[in-house]
This record gives sequence, C-alpha cells and structure tokens, in this order.
Amino acid sequence: MRNYLPKIGVARFNYTQGRSPLHQRLRRLSALEQREEARAFINAFHDAHSASHEARARRWAQIRRSLSRTGFYEHTPDELAFGARVAWRNHSRCIGRLLWETLTVVDCRHLTEPDAMATRINEHMSDALGEGRIRSIISVFAPVCGTALPSYVESPQITLYAGYMRPDGTVLGDRQNVEITRIVQSLGWLNPAEPGRFDLLPYIIRDQDDRRSLFSPSPTSVGEIAITHPTHVALSELELRWYSVPCVSNMILTIGGIEYPCAPFNGFYMCTEIASRNFADLRRYNILREVAPIFGLDPNASGPPMWRDQALTELNRAVLYSFRSAGVTILDHHAASDQFIEFYKRENQNGRRVAADWSWIVPPQASAATEVFHLPMQDFHPVPNYYHSRADDGLPLMPYYGDQYRSLGRRVIDRVMNRWKLWKRMAW
Repeated sequence: MRNYLPKIGVARFNYTQGRSPLHQRLRRLSALEQREEARAFINAFHDAHSASHEARARRWAQIRRSLSRTGFYEHTPDELAFGARVAWRNHSRCIGRLLWETLTVVDCRHLTEPDAMATRINEHMSDALGEGRIRSIISVFAPVCGTALPSYVESPQITLYAGYMRPDGTVLGDRQNVEITRIVQSLGWLNPAEPGRFDLLPYIIRDQDDRRSLFSPSPTSVGEIAITHPTHVALSELELRWYSVPCVSNMILTIGGIEYPCAPFNGFYMCTEIASRNFADLRRYNILREVAPIFGLDPNASGPPMWRDQALTELNRAVLYSFRSAGVTILDHHAASDQFIEFYKRENQNGRRVAADWSWIVPPQASAATEVFHLPMQDFHPVPNYYHSRADDGLPLMPYYGDQYRSLGRRVIDRVMNRWKLWKRMAW
C-alpha cells in the first residue's frame, strides 16, 4: 500500500488550529466517538464480506493500535470502496440510490498536488460521460490526518455557469454563482468579451497551504446540451443549454471516523433538477416568464397563476427531449420515484431501514403524483455518509444500530449516548 500520509506522531485531531474554511466545516469527534465509528464501520465491512472471527479481530487490533498512537488509521482499498458505496446508500437526500452497489470508486489518495488532482478530475468527468451512458464514479483523494489538511476542491460542482452582477442589481447567468464568479475573477479568470448566461467557470482547488488554483474542466467532458422542444421550436431561440454530468465536489465523505474532504462524485440528472429548479427557481435562472409566451401562456392574465404549472411541465418535457435526443442519460421524476421505491423495498428485504429526507426525496414537479410523496420517511443520519458542514448536515451523523438486535437496556443507552453527542457537538 502506498504511503501517502504525513508523519503525525501522537497528535490528536485538533481542527481549531488554523483558519481555513475547511477547518470550520469538519466534524469534531472525540477519541471515543472516532473509535466507535471505526468499530461500527469495520464490523459492517466484515459482515458484508462474511469475514472470519480471526480476520475481524486482527484488523480491529491494527486499527485500535493506530488510533491509540496517532488518532488515525488507513483504510484498505476494499474498505474505502465499501465505505464510499455505503455512504451513498445512507445519504438521505438522494433519490437515486438504487444503483449504489455499482458506484465506481477510484482511490486517488496518493494524489496530493493540485495539478495531479485536476488531471484526475478531468479523467473522472470524461469517464463518467463516455458516449452518453453516464456512469456513477467517485474519486477519493487524501483524508484529513492529524492537524494537517489535504488539498481539496472548493467549488460546489466541477461544472458551473457564471453569474454576473450588473450595475442595476440584476444578474446575468446563474444567480446562485454570483459570489464564486467574483472569486474566480479575482483569481485571474477572464470572462468572455461578451458575457452570456451560460459561461463555464473554472473550478477552484485549495492546496495544503490554503492557496487557491484555477482549473478548467475538459471541454470534451462537459457535454453541453442545447435545450429544444419537440413541438415548440421557438424555445431554441432562447439558447438554453445545460451540462450533462452533475459532479458534486464540495461534500465531505466520512467513513469510520476518517474524513475525506475531497471526494468528487457524479450521478446523472433527473429532469426536474434542471427544468424545475435550475431554470425556474427565483434564485437561479428564473426563466418561467420568458418561456410562458412560447407555449401560448400569459403570465399577466388575471386569476390563479396556473400558467406556471403548464410552463414547468413543458420545460421538463423539453429537457427530457433534448437529453434523450443527444443520447445522454437522464431520468424523469416518475421513473426516479419508482426507482426509489424499488430501492426502499430491497433495503427492507435485506434487513436495513432507509434513511430519507422527505423534502429532498419528493420531486418538485407533480409531487403528489409520485409514489414517494406518500411514503413515510425518517432521517436517522447514519455513517458512513456525505455532508457539507458540521454546522448543518454533519452535526447529527453517528453510527446507527437500529438494524441490529439490541436489548432493551442497550437501546436505552444508545438513545442517551446519541443525545449526549448532539448536546456536546452544539456550539453553545
């Protein structure tokens, strides 16, 4: 196994040192919490692989000694792959978890320099897109080890469109990306002479010394698709387009008490993500009033604004038509709902409960017409998982024992300990 880790002696995790934004986002686990998460993960890994008692005991002894000496242990490639897939299975905000076992995990922990990381990310994007049949891939870079932070991608996605603030306060492009556009401009990025609504931004990598570098995604891996409508050709005059592969790059992967702040991963789009959210949200492109007249709708008509529902439906139809015409993988929200129900049933058949956040799982379009709308859901925040910040979705993450037999006394202790952890983690 390649030795990519710095020598850290007996230093414990201490995220209060330094002022990097990443320090503020990382979970702060006590030694006992870290040890508990490591033990729960290793048990799950060995259960999944039907390992012998001797193999379990030997591996746990190695991990325990390493945690005692350094506060860190190194996952094997198999453990890393299993942990990344289970993190996807556990992530309560994702509707597309049916294929979690097919996630391709690329071990990039030996790549620590921004240039090498950018090269790998471009390969990741090209491999994911392929000929249009999108593959789900995750590239896992170096973990946090001791008080030193590894290089990581600061941009929320590898592919983003610029948002330009105009003097009159209006925005050209993606309103959500106004701040990151300002940042990359300050770092030397030059926008086109005639800025447009769909100008691709470079992504930002912060190195181990907290210095920012800009890198552009490979043009062949972006796969931009012009949005057209099967019957209303006038929609093409708006010159709408979107990229093929959504690659999330700013979430932290946590496996067995070890944090991986750079683990870009991609799936493929559900049509409502583009049409009902990216194009229609007030804080994004907000184009419903532009597209409504194309479909014979009057946004200024008196009465209930039902034109919005019709415009959204036609916009979703256009996105689906455009992606499928280009031969690029995309799902409609009804198919995605059916897939989640199938995932839910499979997990229950395997004796596992499904963590799910209703507000994220239910599609924004035709919600009550999908089966997931009527499905009771609970988010119990299991680990392994992905999170943005310890102040938000990372705060309640902890091992979940509800799928195992636990005596009444053990269940009571679990509840008390969980409440104690949450209380201790709060910023009082």
